Amino acid sequence: MRMDDACEPELIQPQARALGHPTRHAIFRRIAGAQEGIGIAELTAAFGLNHNAIRQHVAKLVDAGLVSRARVRSGRKGRPRSVYTVDPSVESRWGVTGPYERLSHLLAEVIRSGDDPVEVGHRAGRKYRPRSDCHSSDCVVEGITEAMAREGFDPEVRPRMGGIDIVLRRCAFESTAEADPDTVCSLHLGIARGVAEGYEDVVAIEKLVDRNPQRGGCKLRVGTHADTDKSG
Repeated sequence: MRMDDACEPELIQPQARALGHPTRHAIFRRIAGAQEGIGIAELTAAFGLNHNAIRQHVAKLVDAGLVSRARVRSGRKGRPRSVYTVDPSVESRWGVTGPYERLSHLLAEVIRSGDDPVEVGHRAGRKYRPRSDCHSSDCVVEGITEAMAREGFDPEVRPRMGGIDIVLRRCAFESTAEADPDTVCSLHLGIARGVAEGYEDVVAIEKLVDRNPQRGGCKLRVGTHADTDKSG
């Protein structure tokens, strides 16, 4: 969905109706305030409601274009984990800071500080770092994937020899990336490295292989090492 489409009344009205329910609005605010994608189980625990009731509320937010679902594959056995983030098209509306607004802040910092975009992105990515009990490469990869989902890249984890590729199936900043791909891609490479900061013994963010922004398919190439117990 394009940003100018998001201003159409036929989209605004369903979103307003979806947010008119107080519990649903609270769930939306919880998803918007999370620093990473959040799952149904976490929302159920936070609100103390029936699991199915939470799922129905979230489904209505998805149908209204307010929330997006991403399937996060961390490399562990079992089904991918579903996580929810605010839809990137909800740009600076309903009290939400959208990806383009966050990008504008990062670009302004590049200009103000004179720092390399990778370093600026690195600082920003630290706020997405995995929880303190994260001790494995799978956990760190999941954190990176959720950060990319929050930015609207529709990521997919694909195993490869010696590591994984996080494929960014959609370019969240198509027009800006076409104008200056080096800066935009460097910022997001830096974000990935900021997420992985302190976990260099289990993952290495090698590079971002960029593709045509209109088609998507950029790849974050991540090397994985033997997992080390970081609890000690």
